Amino acid sequence: MAALPDYLTDQTEERIRQRMFRSLPPDLDKSEGSFIWDSLSPTAIELAQAAIWAQEVLRRAFAATNFGSYLDLKVAERGLSRRAAIKATSTVTFEGEPGRPIPSGTVVATEADSITDTPSIEYETTEEAIIGESGQVTVPIIALVAGKAGNVPAGAIRLISTPIRGVSNVTNQQEITSGADEESDDSLRERYFAMVRSPGTSGNKADYIRWAMEVPGVGGVQVLPIWKGPGTVGVFLLDTEKRAASPAIVEAVQQHIDPDPAMGEGTAPIGPDITIAAGEEIPINVNAKLTLASEASLDTVKKLIESGLKEYLKSLAFVDPIVRYTRISAILLDIPPIIDFQELKVNGTYNENIEIFSGQVAVPGVVTVYES
Repeated sequence: MAALPDYLTDQTEERIRQRMFRSLPPDLDKSEGSFIWDSLSPTAIELAQAAIWAQEVLRRAFAATNFGSYLDLKVAERGLSRRAAIKATSTVTFEGEPGRPIPSGTVVATEADSITDTPSIEYETTEEAIIGESGQVTVPIIALVAGKAGNVPAGAIRLISTPIRGVSNVTNQQEITSGADEESDDSLRERYFAMVRSPGTSGNKADYIRWAMEVPGVGGVQVLPIWKGPGTVGVFLLDTEKRAASPAIVEAVQQHIDPDPAMGEGTAPIGPDITIAAGEEIPINVNAKLTLASEASLDTVKKLIESGLKEYLKSLAFVDPIVRYTRISAILLDIPPIIDFQELKVNGTYNENIEIFSGQVAVPGVVTVYES
């Protein structure tokens, strides 16, 4: 924020009191504890506090320094609203005796961890199912509480809140990434600035990006004009974890932008043939032989590589189309327990960058490491 004016920053209790003293006859006793001092000090205190309040009012006048519900009011002037939290959705696989029913609304959960103070995360099935002849059935689920807390690794869901006779096991075979927290101030402010600095003009790229980003759960948008010829538009979506958007998010964006194709019933204008789809995930697999420091654990180092790779690829999503071999090398060298590495392969090749094409997003694949 620009520097605050002097008449707001130069208003301490002492400065205000001294100014009032200068307005009085010089022969009056103005020492601390005197009648004059005691009479004027409460007013000086209140005026100093009023200057602080005025600073806060000024901060709330501009989007750059606004926050919370006041920021909501500011962006509402342009028709924007904060995106709500959304519940994570995915599937779980039940194992048990063939023919056993799984009722809709069955609650499954992750295990709580007392060491890390991580609570159990609960989900419920959204369809009734019956275990097939294979001894398994896959059922869609939704988190009971909205937010990113519902995003968990593959295999994290292991509990059935109320045991079902004949059912022996449950798990999520894939990582869950579709949950999203309520939009942060920074994200909302960024969308506001994008709107005012790059205003839409009857269906340009900025419009499609803005419309898609208005839908809760959307974390990235790529718009491809003339995607399949004149009059066609491709809109590809990521979730807030920079992974392919879930079918629920894609459908929500479809309903917001173009619920009745080409008819202009949504935010999109009449005419264009609009395709809205999740970004295509391109796994980035890493294989390397490592020289580790003494006492270093290969499992711990592998997790650090996976974390570094995840953050790097998130920074590229729909921004940079090249996964750089040298940048992945740097991820390994930035991990203190790794002294050196050899035979680093990215998607099976040495010293080659990976190009990510339109509508695609690079995501972490399999990290395979072993000691030299």
